Amino acid sequence: MNDILVSISCLTYNHERYIHDAIESFFMQKTNFKYEILIHDDASSDRTVEIIKDYEKKYPDLIKPIYQTENQFSKEILVDEFNVKRAKGKYIAVCEGDDYWLDPYKLQKQVDFMENHPECSLCVHAGYVVSAKDKKILRHNRPSRTSRYLQVEEVIGQGGDFFVTNSMFYRTQLDLERPMFFQIVPNITDYHLAINLALQGKVYYMDEFLSAWRNGDDASWTSSNMHHIAKKRAHYRQIAEMLDEINRYTNSQYEQVIKWKKDMTELELLIEERKFKEVKKGMYKELYSQLGLKRKAMIWMDEYSPAVSNFLRQAKRSFVKWNMT
Repeated sequence: MNDILVSISCLTYNHERYIHDAIESFFMQKTNFKYEILIHDDASSDRTVEIIKDYEKKYPDLIKPIYQTENQFSKEILVDEFNVKRAKGKYIAVCEGDDYWLDPYKLQKQVDFMENHPECSLCVHAGYVVSAKDKKILRHNRPSRTSRYLQVEEVIGQGGDFFVTNSMFYRTQLDLERPMFFQIVPNITDYHLAINLALQGKVYYMDEFLSAWRNGDDASWTSSNMHHIAKKRAHYRQIAEMLDEINRYTNSQYEQVIKWKKDMTELELLIEERKFKEVKKGMYKELYSQLGLKRKAMIWMDEYSPAVSNFLRQAKRSFVKWNMT
């Protein structure tokens, strides 16, 4: 097979500590097809560009970088489009520069499935969420206990962390023209990308842990912004606007789950703001009842015994490798 079948899309920004792991995980892929590695560096101020250039010199036919001199993300530009628009592959595999793949047959497995299931627009899999500092497993991101198709309602309702971003493998053609709702929250692309792909075909989940997604990187947008309540509220206001636009775009076909998602997000914000009395009354009472027993227990401890709650969270981080299978 002479033509490129898969384009790996890798976005980097100040990833000097991690980009080596990402690129090496691309190189270890064992495939019966050709792939290309598209790297977009968004004006990193550390050694990320230097590291990428070293790889580019060694593998000029494989590594295809763009080096920005001005940060595009800060201009609210959808930076992944720089790679999408130049992709030669029939499929795009996503992996940002601070994440990495674990299985040398990851791409082959996803290609085999997508080639045999033309109705499928997106293929994802389970992944480990690991510490940015030492790669310790923090939790398992596993949308289902079995391999299966995911419903559109699940993709909308479970949000952007339903599955790890670097599990996403999709048909390039379906991402060339993006609906208006992409422009509402340009900082986070995986959520509306997943929704858009789910609206155009089936989403298949492989119940295999094929990648690792780093958590706690100070350079990431999530780490630097989402621990501030005010910034969280502003961000989720944008998410709500995006969901409203999706509701209009789909002629209210998913209105029920969109309303549920917006209300549940507001509930979670109230919990983080420690407004515990509000979450158990009025419109939030029914939503609160839908939370799992463990989640309710943690909320109870946050309210009545915050010291114990903090201790348990620290203990959980210390004993991160538990078996969830």
